[in-house]
Amino acid sequence: MKRVAADNSAINDSAPDFSPVVLLVVDMLSDFESDEMAGLYSSAMRAAKKIARLRERLAKAGIPVLFINDNQGRWRSDGLAAVEQLSKSERGRSILKLLTPGVDDYLLLKPKHSVFYSTPLETLLTYIRARALILTGLTSMQCVLFSAIDAYVRDFKLFIPRDCVVSETRRDAQVTDYLFRKRLRADTRASEYLRVPLLRRIHGTS
Repeated sequence: MKRVAADNSAINDSAPDFSPVVLLVVDMLSDFESDEMAGLYSSAMRAAKKIARLRERLAKAGIPVLFINDNQGRWRSDGLAAVEQLSKSERGRSILKLLTPGVDDYLLLKPKHSVFYSTPLETLLTYIRARALILTGLTSMQCVLFSAIDAYVRDFKLFIPRDCVVSETRRDAQVTDYLFRKRLRADTRASEYLRVPLLRRIHGTS
């Protein structure tokens, strides 16, 4: 898919950033109260700490962060209201302490697995002029995989640091890491090995 440069003023400064690389944080904002999510909580905490450190490094390079989360309960167009609801859970608060969306971050709600399905993400990425995505979050076999496939067919270069992705089982982690690398041509090295300034410079070239 060919992307053309867009005038960001056309959307009234709602996407003021220009960056060839963007960090996506998928479904990490949850109450972790259901049986399924409670079982992922320990892994999610480990990943959240890694994502938080990576986010700090990216911020210094001017790389924007997009939080994309499942809607919880009655549909809300206000993502911050949904996040506030999740903060009432003790587990949810512990993740939020590490990954609270900031005033300069983007926050989208999605209805299904892929971050692209029925969301404004593709339009937003066009205005930001992103060429590469750093994909993090949960889970590797569901929303991260579905999102990675949709990003791949849209010709985005993918970075999916394995220590920033939550898997339900070790087998899931192994299978999806193979798929990310061999089928989607993603870079899955651990987050500490991502050279952020170099990554931005390479993907910022025409």
